[in-house]
This record gives sequence, C-alpha cells and structure tokens, in this order.
Amino acid sequence: MNPPIPPSDNSSGADKAADQNGSNPVTAKIENAAHAAHRTTDMIADKATAQVDRLSGGAHRAVNRAADAAAAAAQWASGMQGQARQWQDQFSQRVSTSVRGRPIAALAAAAVIGYFLGRCGACHHHTASGRRRSC
Repeated sequence: MNPPIPPSDNSSGADKAADQNGSNPVTAKIENAAHAAHRTTDMIADKATAQVDRLSGGAHRAVNRAADAAAAAAQWASGMQGQARQWQDQFSQRVSTSVRGRPIAALAAAAVIGYFLGRCGACHHHTASGRRRSC
C-alpha cells in the first residue's frame, strides 16, 4: 500500500506563519463577521425573550383578572341565592302565621285571588275555532 500523498500547498511560509498567528486579513475579517453575527444573534434572542416574557406576563395577568371576576360573580350569585332563600323562608313564615291566626279570612282571600286570576286567564284563551273569547 502506498503512503498517502500530502495535499499540495502553494502558500508561502509567510502565509503559514500569518495563519498561525491569526494575523491573516481574510481570517480576521471572517472572525470579525462571525463575532458580529454571534452578537447580533444574542441581541435578537435577548429581545425575543424579553418580548415573550412581557406577553406571557400580560396573558397571566389577564387570566388572573378573569378568574378573579368569575370568583366574584360566583360569590355574588351565591349570596343572592342565599338572600332569595332567606326572603322566601321569611315570607312563608309570615303567611303561615297569618293563616293560623285567621284561617277564615285567609281562605276568603285565596278564593278572591283565585277568582280574579281565573278571570284574567280566561280573557286570553282562544276558543276551539281559533277565535278569541271576550271577557
């Protein structure tokens, strides 16, 4: 087997020495461009990270505000339900007390109210032929 043939090098010894010291103008330009590209990439990445952080923070604040509003609405609705139930219980107790105290008067009042509600309901009913019944 033949030994490998080294690549031919047409560069002078001065060029080799300049490459080793890093003082070759072409190499220096390439390195400067690479450093500039790295700095630009880092700057863009930092700005993008800051923007994402701001957007993420804004989204989190919006979600927290919505959750707080929903919790407040649920608490308000729960309070209203409790108030309505309390009002209903008080009304039922007052009516029960009144009926127990005057059963005949309560029966007469219920009959009068029933009669008027029946008359009002009859005014809005239609006959089988589709005509409206007069009151």
